[in-house]
Amino acid sequence: MGDLSIRNVIKEGAVQKMAVLKLKPACKDYLWGGTRLMKEFGKAFAGERLAETWELSCHPDGPSIVENGLYAGSTLNEYILMEGRKVTGTKSCQYEQFPILIKFIDAREDLSIQVHPGDSFALEHEGQYGKTEMWYIVDCEEGASLYYGFSREVSAEEFAQRIENKTLLEVLNKVEVQKGDVLFIEPGTIHAIGAGNVIAEIQQNSNVTYRVYDYGRKGPDGKERDLHIEKALQVTNRIPILKRKSFEPHIVSCEYFTVDKIVLDGQFVKRIFGETDRTSFASLLVLEGEGEVRAAEERVAFRKGDSVLITADTGAYELEGNFEALLTTV
Repeated sequence: MGDLSIRNVIKEGAVQKMAVLKLKPACKDYLWGGTRLMKEFGKAFAGERLAETWELSCHPDGPSIVENGLYAGSTLNEYILMEGRKVTGTKSCQYEQFPILIKFIDAREDLSIQVHPGDSFALEHEGQYGKTEMWYIVDCEEGASLYYGFSREVSAEEFAQRIENKTLLEVLNKVEVQKGDVLFIEPGTIHAIGAGNVIAEIQQNSNVTYRVYDYGRKGPDGKERDLHIEKALQVTNRIPILKRKSFEPHIVSCEYFTVDKIVLDGQFVKRIFGETDRTSFASLLVLEGEGEVRAAEERVAFRKGDSVLITADTGAYELEGNFEALLTTV
């Protein structure tokens, strides 16, 4: 359903604020992607590989689509424009754009070594927000790893030289991961997802990435992908990450988002209750199992791989089933 038909329905008085939106993602077939999101998470995609699905997104590079109700077929951004930004909550309204972007990532091959800028640099140079993000390891092959910061402090000169002579990996902090691990990645932290990882990524609504090393890989056009060395040198924090932060009782909480894990076993814990007030929506990203959300006389079923948005100021909602999920609020 396009924007014009939505306006017509609203004009006729047929639409009321939806409490629960089931979302269809935007799909990305980057060259390092695999097939697990299609085979194991039920993602419909006609290509040979599926690297990322942007599950909760208002970003113009890949907006998610409403699947249910009278807004079915509209982008999430169209829904927000029609209903008003109140459906995202007062905390989201502090930002010019919808503040969050949530993805699934399937890394069949190593991703490039990269870094993200903070808000001030990104707004000045790119016209969009910087990127603070977190990774939740949904699944991984035995021995899978990733890069997370430097193993020791390096000077700007050494950093530039190692990029030039392709020895940067020698001074990066390589971390072996397990299912359920969480990493919080602040702007300026050099990082890369390693092969064999399936990751849920919660981040600021940004697509700004400065790539510094890409293993010499070539894209579909036969050319190596662009590097962004000059900007990376300006924003990268070149000292080791001294201590992993604790965000208890949440798995991550920062100025942009708070993420909690929900586990219902269908027997001893069959349902939980929550509430969205006027300050924030709640996003449910389903990692395993299946269940149902009930809110404001609406019922929406979900299963592994699904993304569900409970709008702000909906009031009480109920989750029931046998599933694991990440719940994100602003």
